[in-house]
Order: sequence, then C-alpha cells, then structure tokens
Amino acid sequence: MESLRELYKVGCGPSSSHTMGPKRAAEQFAERTKGADAYRVTLYGSLAATGKGHLTHSAILSVLESIAPTEIIWKPDVVLDFHPNGMLFEALQGGVIVDSWTIFSVGGGSLANENTVAQLPASIYPLTKIQDIKKWCYDEGKTYWEYVEECEGKEIWDFLDYIWEQMCQTVQRGLNNDGVLPGCLKIARKASTYYVKSKSYTDSLSSRAKIYAYALAVAEENASGGTVVTAPTCGSCGVLPGVLYHMTTSRDFLKVRVLRALATAGLFGNVVKTNASISGAEVGCQGEIGVACAMAAAAACQLFGGTPAQIEYAAEMGLEHHLGLTCDPVCGLVQVPCIERNAVAAARALDANAYATLSDGSHLVSFDKVVEVMKETGLNLPSLYRETSEGGLAKGVYRK
Repeated sequence: MESLRELYKVGCGPSSSHTMGPKRAAEQFAERTKGADAYRVTLYGSLAATGKGHLTHSAILSVLESIAPTEIIWKPDVVLDFHPNGMLFEALQGGVIVDSWTIFSVGGGSLANENTVAQLPASIYPLTKIQDIKKWCYDEGKTYWEYVEECEGKEIWDFLDYIWEQMCQTVQRGLNNDGVLPGCLKIARKASTYYVKSKSYTDSLSSRAKIYAYALAVAEENASGGTVVTAPTCGSCGVLPGVLYHMTTSRDFLKVRVLRALATAGLFGNVVKTNASISGAEVGCQGEIGVACAMAAAAACQLFGGTPAQIEYAAEMGLEHHLGLTCDPVCGLVQVPCIERNAVAAARALDANAYATLSDGSHLVSFDKVVEVMKETGLNLPSLYRETSEGGLAKGVYRK
C-alpha cells in the first residue's frame, strides 16, 4: 500500500482520472521524447467517451502542443484490457513513429500499466486490510492515525498540513465565487447562496446548510477546473473537506486533531485503492463518492472520540450505502449529478458517524467485506454506467 502522498494530490479539476492523470502522462512522455517534431495521442474507452466534457484533450494539449503539433484521436468503442482509461502516446519525427507508450489513468491522478505494476516498490504499509489494522490498534492501545505515523514517519504531518491548507483555500475560493460553470449545461454555482441562507436558519438546519455549502464550494471549484485535492478523486473532492471544514469552523478542534483525522481518512481511502478501485471508469461512482463518504465518516468519528471499532463502523456505512452507485455524468461534465452528490455524501458521512458513535462499535458487515463487494459490483456494472455517459442520467437528460 502506497504512501498517502499518492492518494492526496493537489491539481486542477475537473477529473483526477480524466484530467490530472492524462496531463501527468503527457508530461512524462514529453520528457522522454524531447526530439519529437509531432505527437499523436489516442484515447480509448471512458477517456474517449467523456474526455471532451472532462477536458482530457485540453490537459494533454497544454503540455504537448507547446512542444510540437499534436493530434488527438478518440476511440470510445475500444476498451483496452488493463483499464477502461487507456492512452497511446506516439512521438513522431519526419512522419515516422520514434517512440510509443501505452499508459492508463487508474484513478486519483495515478498512472499504471502492466510494466509499472510489475515494478511496484515494496509497500510502506505492511497491513492492507482494516481488519488487521484494527487488531493492531487494539493490540498496541493505539488508533488509526498512529498506524499511519508508524508507517509514514513523522514527516507525514508536514505533508498533511499542506493538504489541509489547500483544502481550506479551495473551500474559501468556492464560497466567494459566483456565476455559471463552464459547459453546455449552464449550471449556476450554489455554494455562496447556501452559505448566506444558512445564517438565517435555526441551529440544526443552519449546520446542515453549511455542510452543503462547503462541499458544494469545493465541487464547484473542481467543475470549473480550479485547484483541488483528490480525496480520493477530483469528482468526489468536496466530501472530506466539506465535513472537516465544518467541524473546524463550528467547534474548537485544534489543527493537530484535524490532521490526524486526515490521516485516518487517507488510510481508509488507501485500503480501498489497494484492494478495489477509486476509478469511476472501473467501478462506477461508488468508488469515488462512496469512498469519499467512508473517508469523511471515519475522520468525523475520530474527531468525536470514536474507538477503532466505531470508526470502522462509520466508514463501513459510508461505503455500504453507496454500493451500486453509477457514474453517469450528463454530457461528460463533472457537474450533474456529481456536484450534488458531494453535498449529500458529506451530510451522510456525519449521519454515519452519529449512528456509529451511538453504538458500541459492534457490527455484522466489515469494512473489508464491503470493499470486496464494491469491487465485484463495480466490475459487474455494464460499461454504460461506468463513466461513459451512455446510460443512466446521462442518457436523454440533456437536449441541445
């Protein structure tokens, strides 16, 4: 299991798999083909099906076209075996291919192919299942964030401090931005309105309105191509910051406790990334919003003093109750239903925390079992429900 540095990434939206990943791939290919006088990039499967709405081509061209003329070829009907988000980069000199590279954007901005999988370095986390990590917690009298520190070293806190600062800046930018989001849907930003309205409500409704506002602020920044933190992806980036920002602004939690909650959230997200997937193109939106909800629920439960069992229970509910969630973005934009899902999942994460802390932590279904079922469910979903915009809400909702 990789470092949390590979889970929490700072970059531009609207999609970690369709924008951040392809841009990173273009940068790496450009570095190894400095003498090329032209480039050709073929996009396959989900990358081709929703790439225009996700600005995949713009991300790639922003790197390669400044070096040499670049052609983008779209092949949505061709899905390569390794992963639905396939890319073939070709460098040309005098019309002859001098280098080629097939790489896949596997979620959260990460890249992989058959060769990189074979060459993965040894994991820095010896335990990769929550069941085993929870046992370690009870055996050692510690909790999840301490396991993160044990594996990552104390320097992880400087990294998480940077991540938290970036999350806060995104929330604040989103709350202060108005207008219409880019794209054909003409969706107006709502975060600032929700925040203003929260001031006139009673405590309970005001609290809920603020959670919505903070999550919307981040999701809308992402949809506009702004800077966000993958948590675990760009499409689900509003859930965890929305919950934690609300916790810090409504209660007197010290920053050190928030960073520990970020570590715990990252650990749960990392377990899913390792044992299943956080890619909407591979397992649907349950791997994005579902995992984000689980991460936020675990973080909230820790902040409220939950035991390792209660924290696991909160995360398990966050993921379990998103099982089967499809990824069907209208027009391929990370807007409908994506933005609303961030707000609702943030509120659901707090509900999962409350439910878990009212219990003694005992529960029948383990987090690891839900991760296993989520992967199986996602792989059994027809491709039209896995970020291709060929089914579900994406089919027939919008007419030009």
